[in-house]
Amino acid sequence: MQHLSEIVADIGLDVQLSGNAACVLNGITSDSRKVREGMLFVAIPGHAANGEQFIDDAIAKGASAILTQQPYSGQKVTWISVGNVRLAVAKIAAAFYGEQPQHIVAITGTNGKTSTAEFYRQICQLAGQHSASIGTLGLRSTSASLNARYPGVNTSPDPILMAEMLRQLVEHHIQYAALEASSHGLDQHRLDGVKLEAAAFTNLTRDHLDYHPSMDAYFDAKSRLFLDLELSSNAAVINVDDGYGAKLARRCEAAGRRVVSYGATAQDIVLKRVVPSEKGLRMDVVWDGESCEFVAPVFGAFQAMNLCAAMGLARESGFSKEQIVAAVSSLSGVHGRMQYVASHPCGAPMFVDYAHTPDALKVVLEGLRAHTQRRLCVVFGCGGDRDKGKRPQMGEVAARYADMVVVTDDNPRSENPAEIRQQIMNAAPGAREIGDRRKAIVEAVKQLGAGDVLVVAGKGHENYQIIGEQTIHFDDAEIIKEALSSL
Repeated sequence: MQHLSEIVADIGLDVQLSGNAACVLNGITSDSRKVREGMLFVAIPGHAANGEQFIDDAIAKGASAILTQQPYSGQKVTWISVGNVRLAVAKIAAAFYGEQPQHIVAITGTNGKTSTAEFYRQICQLAGQHSASIGTLGLRSTSASLNARYPGVNTSPDPILMAEMLRQLVEHHIQYAALEASSHGLDQHRLDGVKLEAAAFTNLTRDHLDYHPSMDAYFDAKSRLFLDLELSSNAAVINVDDGYGAKLARRCEAAGRRVVSYGATAQDIVLKRVVPSEKGLRMDVVWDGESCEFVAPVFGAFQAMNLCAAMGLARESGFSKEQIVAAVSSLSGVHGRMQYVASHPCGAPMFVDYAHTPDALKVVLEGLRAHTQRRLCVVFGCGGDRDKGKRPQMGEVAARYADMVVVTDDNPRSENPAEIRQQIMNAAPGAREIGDRRKAIVEAVKQLGAGDVLVVAGKGHENYQIIGEQTIHFDDAEIIKEALSSL
């Protein structure tokens, strides 16, 4: 329990207090259903749901203080008003929960966040340090109890949950952590209370234009991680092969950040050569002028860039090049990210991947082409209630880069699944339409022959499917294995 006055004094924001500033808090929540006696209720403004509508309910349940954007007074609670509630709650949550791991890095970009975060976590672990990653896969660490306690919900958790998780990491003696930073999370200040050491940018392609009004706005949201948040090492690890990455590097340099560039056109971590093989990727990297050659046991040439990002972040966290290279040579794959599931009796390997944007699908198919002797086969769909503009783009990508295309349902949500599929099919001549995702996967597995490769894309690690208002258990990897058992 902490005094409100002490917490507010630590956040560095201009706030107005009305009531008992010395009241003691025993928790924070923005969900009125979770309010308990003595808690701070955060009334987050919004369009679909405005937290101010639930203030009376929070007070009735015993909230000691209310954080709002509008000044209030009266009733037997303490009122805190501030210009930006989202920013304030991130700062207050960090002050309330206190300790955070000594080494925290964050990764942003359209694609590659999860893989980069997981690679960083594994590098730290293989180098002898307890480590964790927080993002789309939930919390992943050396503590099984923590992993079970915090399954994935959002790529960037809300700031109260984030602060709680970081405190739990410290209590479990974990001092190295990688966070995925989504554009939504950055725009909504979810990471503004995190004490970051360094940050990385992977790439930027079309996504989330149902939230951001334009690609420029999307890019600006990503840029907040490097331009608005503090980085104790002052290091921005950036993919300068990407056009937006090169633009970000210039912005960072102008702002006084130390840019650590990676990619084929980089100066710091130069990716000279990537050769796919049955064992993974043989990589030739020139790092600060020093040549490093190694084999990383992961699939898809695009993963080489994610590895470079993770290597750069690990170096900023104090690991030597020798430690990092040795660790990369012993990595495991990332759940749901170019994840090898099994091989068909004919020898064809089968993968699942989270690719759900046009560029991500293109990258995955190009990456697997190098491992394909005959046909490259893909099963995928597009989610409902999301950016409709990318559906024909993904259909075009699949038709161009794969030899056998099966269009199926992803998470149709409230939309008509047949209409979603049709929007994809219109741009994918020669594709086959099988709406039932289970049947689509089973049929694709049956069609495989020697020299083929299959990837089921779009859901990756997800173990559910949302149809209308119903959420059912569905795991692409499980269905692949079931299909194999029925051959």
